[in-house]
Amino acid sequence: MLIGMHFIAPLSGGVYAFTDWDGFNSANFVGWDNFREIMDSQVQRNALLHTFVLAACYLVLVNVVGLVLALALNRTLKSRNVLRTLFFAPAVLSPLAVSYIWQYMFTYDGAINRMLGGVGLDSLRHEWLGDPSTAIWCVLVVMVWQHSGQAMIIYLAGLQGVADELEEAAVIDGARTWMRLRRVTLPLLAPAFTIVSTLMLISGLRVFDQVYALTGGGPVYSTETLATQVYQQTFVEGRFGFGASIAMVMTVLISILGIANMMYQRRRERRL
Repeated sequence: MLIGMHFIAPLSGGVYAFTDWDGFNSANFVGWDNFREIMDSQVQRNALLHTFVLAACYLVLVNVVGLVLALALNRTLKSRNVLRTLFFAPAVLSPLAVSYIWQYMFTYDGAINRMLGGVGLDSLRHEWLGDPSTAIWCVLVVMVWQHSGQAMIIYLAGLQGVADELEEAAVIDGARTWMRLRRVTLPLLAPAFTIVSTLMLISGLRVFDQVYALTGGGPVYSTETLATQVYQQTFVEGRFGFGASIAMVMTVLISILGIANMMYQRRRERRL
């Protein structure tokens, strides 16, 4: 019953995806017209592509950076607790606050261009967020920077389950560092990888805060995602029905890809 109540509101709201409701006047049923418009609109298709690109790159980079940090800080370093806190801290900050800080750093007179100028690379100084070819990658950098610490914590928890005896046995057998990582550590981290990949896949597919704060979807729609289009169509243009249809597409994609990823990772865990 509780599960049913949890889904009643979003399911009932999904009815508006098949209407032309503007938020004030009565809603008229338009069938699949909203979804056809999504497929026909270049802006919507680009938003879908940007969503997939950001989610895929974000998923890979957060896993890699988080795992590297976890392996590095799992050692008996005197300052490991301080470093863990520093790397995890961005994950608990507001995405909007983090994005506004990075927005200043990406400006032409910001910290990044100043550092490039300071090391003699003035030719690389750039209006990072104002260039359609670099804006989306700036968004990706902020996303990875903020959430790599979250992945690190999950992997650190997984590393606690790797028995020292297994590592010692591998060393005695003559296994080098890479072989120990590949044959001992990584297989035992499979459950942690499942958690991280699922969380980050969902987070990447529904990214909004960083895009909205850094670029607002621009320049020239180069960073528009499905989530920003939901906001744009619903609250800026007043097309509540069309915005609901984009939200439904996003929800279906997240559900399908999230469940598929979980099933794949679970089967992979059993094989390992």
